[in-house]
Amino acid sequence: MAKNLLISGGRIIDPGQGWDKVGDLLISDGEIAWFGDKGKVPSQSDLVIVEADGLVVCPGFIDLHCHLREPGFEDKETIGSGTRAAARGGFTTVCCMPNTSPPLDTRASVDYVRKASEMDGVVRVLPIGCITKGRRGKELAEMNDLAEAGVIGFSDDGEPVSSSRVMSLAMEYSRDLGLPIIDHCEDKELSNGGLMNEGWVSARLGLKGIPAAVEETVVARDLALAELTGARVHICHVSTAGSVELLRRARDKGVPVTAEVTPHHLTLTEERVMWPQHGEDKRLAYDTNAKVNPPLRSGEDVAALIRGLNEGVIDAIATDHAPHTMADKMCEFGLAAFGISGFETTFGCLMSLVHEDKLSLNTLVARLTAGSAGIVGNKYGELGTLKAGCRADVTLFDPGGEWVVSSQGFISKGKNTPFEGCQFKGKVVATIVAGQVVHQDESVKVRKKR
Repeated sequence: MAKNLLISGGRIIDPGQGWDKVGDLLISDGEIAWFGDKGKVPSQSDLVIVEADGLVVCPGFIDLHCHLREPGFEDKETIGSGTRAAARGGFTTVCCMPNTSPPLDTRASVDYVRKASEMDGVVRVLPIGCITKGRRGKELAEMNDLAEAGVIGFSDDGEPVSSSRVMSLAMEYSRDLGLPIIDHCEDKELSNGGLMNEGWVSARLGLKGIPAAVEETVVARDLALAELTGARVHICHVSTAGSVELLRRARDKGVPVTAEVTPHHLTLTEERVMWPQHGEDKRLAYDTNAKVNPPLRSGEDVAALIRGLNEGVIDAIATDHAPHTMADKMCEFGLAAFGISGFETTFGCLMSLVHEDKLSLNTLVARLTAGSAGIVGNKYGELGTLKAGCRADVTLFDPGGEWVVSSQGFISKGKNTPFEGCQFKGKVVATIVAGQVVHQDESVKVRKKR
């Protein structure tokens, strides 16, 4: 790569700084060096120019919630394959969950992920440590050691902490460490054996349902504990209208809470289990690619989630990228694993909300960049910004670029997507990490300055 990279003529959107203007962006030595009108860049030698006319240029996307599976489940994904898939999706920073084998409950396991990411990763990987040892919900992990090892928060994702006493202790420690509890809210006793949202679709298909109360009861408990302890709590993958209302009330009271929502909970309903997004072929009922936890909910829930995102009650969009093998999904519905492989489809499916006027482009970019950066904090420097002097993590996308989802073309090992065959309008065309181009679509024009 050349020392200097100029992104020329794009619509530059940086919600954190209030930028929305066509212009040029100069990257030098891996940092943002200059922003201004097109053609006004100071004279530079060794300059490579990316022609961005008709494209949007924004801070690199940040994913607060993904599963890279390594160590222990490399048949599903590796740090190498997962970060390359993330780059294709426009993500320059990803936060990986600790439900690996061994779990990220010790300094040694966190160190492994950090070193493996430095060797094999193409985007920045920020590990999330466990709340409890072995994610068993009984005994707190050595949270201070994990913080010193570099985790950005604590979570037992997939195995929520059922004990209020243990959770309140965890919140007190996390408060003193200045890191958030990243909270998977699920009452396992209530959800036990559930396979999809409890409603008319589950009744028609004869599948045990997961009621909204499974999520909402734990959201309510942990918001009360956050108010009690003063700890920062981040609610993962919000999926119900009731949870949105609980978050709204807590924020109005000043409780230090943030929240995320996934692309699939914003764009799909429980009906997707019964037939594909792009048709009504009943032969595909019981589609295991639409089996996810929390489950796809009702249309009313989806509308509430979009409203919450627009109003800022929900701060960020996170993929919950959960790759699985074919064997995990090519089986009867009750035996199939929960999860969707989401890195490579996130932006395309979210742009459908923009084109349908349900979400503005600026709000979408904000929830993928500045909103997520505010939750991660500045432990690793400023994220989600194109401010001069900051690390040059940049995403370029074509808001009108059309493409058809084909899981066989995924970089991720996980081919489990409910969006197979969907035509999306909106495509990431280049991803830049610390000034290095880690993904580039063939449509992008690059030239050297003469």
